[in-house]
Amino acid sequence: MSRISAAGQETETEPALTKQRVFLFSALCCLVYFTSYMTRLNYGAAISEIADSLAISNQAAGMALIGGFIAYGAGQPIFGLLGDRVKPRYMITAGLTATAVCNLAVSALHDISVITVVWCFNGFFQAMLWPPLVRIMAQTLTSENYRRASVSVFTASSAGTIAVYLLVPLCIWLSGWRLAFVATAALGLGIAAVWFVGVKGFAVREWIVDEKAVERPVRESTGALVMASGLLPIMLVVVLQGALRDGITTWMPTYLNEVYRFGNSISILSTAILPVFAIVSVSAASFVQRLIGNELKTVACIWGIALAAAAGLTAVYASNAAASLLLMALLTSCANGINLLLISRLPMHFAQYGRISTVSGLLNAFAYLGSAVSIYGIAAISHHFGWKATIVVWGVIALIGMLLCALCVRKWGRFTAGGPEKVKVLRVSVND
Repeated sequence: MSRISAAGQETETEPALTKQRVFLFSALCCLVYFTSYMTRLNYGAAISEIADSLAISNQAAGMALIGGFIAYGAGQPIFGLLGDRVKPRYMITAGLTATAVCNLAVSALHDISVITVVWCFNGFFQAMLWPPLVRIMAQTLTSENYRRASVSVFTASSAGTIAVYLLVPLCIWLSGWRLAFVATAALGLGIAAVWFVGVKGFAVREWIVDEKAVERPVRESTGALVMASGLLPIMLVVVLQGALRDGITTWMPTYLNEVYRFGNSISILSTAILPVFAIVSVSAASFVQRLIGNELKTVACIWGIALAAAAGLTAVYASNAAASLLLMALLTSCANGINLLLISRLPMHFAQYGRISTVSGLLNAFAYLGSAVSIYGIAAISHHFGWKATIVVWGVIALIGMLLCALCVRKWGRFTAGGPEKVKVLRVSVND
């Protein structure tokens, strides 16, 4: 099987996985990420109905989402560090089980304060899933298979989003919003069992130095790597894409209901168009990245498309429902493409330093910091200044993201073109 060496090169240590085994492993990873979205986005999909049912404001109902995103972001660096040390099989199983329990608890609660606390725990447990998933994918698959699997995993997240925005209206129509949490809890428990049993044959092994010796990669100080790679401004870009992606996804049903009077169920159902476009966008972003070669240059181009979409949406936001839906879908598609490159692909450059899970968790934390800010911020801006002002803010976000990426292209290119021998940072012992 091909592994990544301490020098950042792949080495063959045993016959590569068969296509069937690669497919099975990728399918298991996709199931995990699909389920994580089902058990995390269901609250946002049902937020308008929850607010009406409990007779509270959208802002009060949104506090649970904000708390969940903050807890998710806070847990990312913690479980990112643990993800480089604890077996992914156990960490992911525990995370899925815990988030299922939280979903089941929400289905039985009536006090928004208690629901908010439980959803914060749900966000924290959700943070146990992505960092170890990136690690086990990187250590099990070749670089080419990893690239393909990462697209499949992000496609699974879009499929999970579609499923949520189909499931929640159905549950509301059949029985009420609580049924949506019971259903996702059952799914979470089922997939936890499937993962625990199915991934056993793909246990993470040690990193390979050469064909005869087995050793972990030489670790670098995380802080030094952040400085050497220019990761600080990239983190701000990650915040911006998180704000754009989850802000639109969360409040689009409210926008459609307030501007076009679609009603809660139809507004939620209409939001299913967003992940359909996202599935195409991640594949397109992956293809363009292979042509350009520099993640930040590719992301800068995608931000430019998002800026154009926001400008178009500003012109038609209240006059053409179909055009508004399509332009919002394009905006979130751009954010999803950026998310693929920054959250999944970019951390691969830190694998040779033994920091892939750590960096992945760190970047994901900043993504959901943006999500948490945008959920309250969009509600406040739309309430006080209207939806046109809100859309202008989305355009400003895209512009800032494009400029930041353009400024970071050269430094990131130098970092990725080098390697451990060219990055002048302090090496630390594996056993520290």
